[in-house]
Amino acid sequence: MFLTRFRVNTARPGARRLLASPQVLHAAVMASFPGLLPSDMPAPDGPRVLWRLDQNARAEVLLYIVSPARPDLTHLVEQAGWPAAAADPETPGWQTKPYAPFLDRLAAGQKWAFRLTANPVHHIRRKPDEPKKRTAHLNPGHQMAWLLDRQKDRGFRILEKPDSKRLLPGGTTYKKHEHFGDQYELTVRDKQGLSFDKSRSDDGTRKKPVTIVTVTFDGRLEVTDPAALRRTLTQGIGKAKAYGCGLITLAPLTGTE
Repeated sequence: MFLTRFRVNTARPGARRLLASPQVLHAAVMASFPGLLPSDMPAPDGPRVLWRLDQNARAEVLLYIVSPARPDLTHLVEQAGWPAAAADPETPGWQTKPYAPFLDRLAAGQKWAFRLTANPVHHIRRKPDEPKKRTAHLNPGHQMAWLLDRQKDRGFRILEKPDSKRLLPGGTTYKKHEHFGDQYELTVRDKQGLSFDKSRSDDGTRKKPVTIVTVTFDGRLEVTDPAALRRTLTQGIGKAKAYGCGLITLAPLTGTE
């Protein structure tokens, strides 16, 4: 497994085109693996290509990729990077590191900061005689509940805040999802509604547009099951993985945490 970071040059027209469509960016990411055919599907329980866009405090846009094979992002440098700066073979315009050494060091009890962009959904039936339909969670509390419901099987638990950091009095029993942000070291931000056309179907008719809602979770977690967390880091969480969702990354805690 490999972890790759690519800095996007947002001033370039090619970058703006990629950032405007998750489908176009997905195709560009998959083109980084010459041996991978468009028809190749990842094994249900195996590692897969995951990606995520981050915008940091300095207004940089970073593309992160986790993949079973080492990617070649030359085409992305040409479209959306700094080709002149990447002319030096020692600095090709992106950074790729083996992921296995980090994954192997994960151990129960470790605490990490994490980030995840996801597509929190549930299945509901609007009328008694209708089939259930996949529907996005729109409320931040419901979105947090979606992630909290998945933490146990994914090998981690999201840390709870100490009383000194809570707005509600110590000893409060949290019964409603509206207060999850006060109870847990977890925030939800950057909700986006994305809608884009898919390619035409085999008979030439236009497919129904894809519509997804994404949010970014930032928080702190403790490792409870290292093997399960390794699977989570390499297989992703939730739906819409082809469109920049599901990739969770870890970082050391900073400050006094």
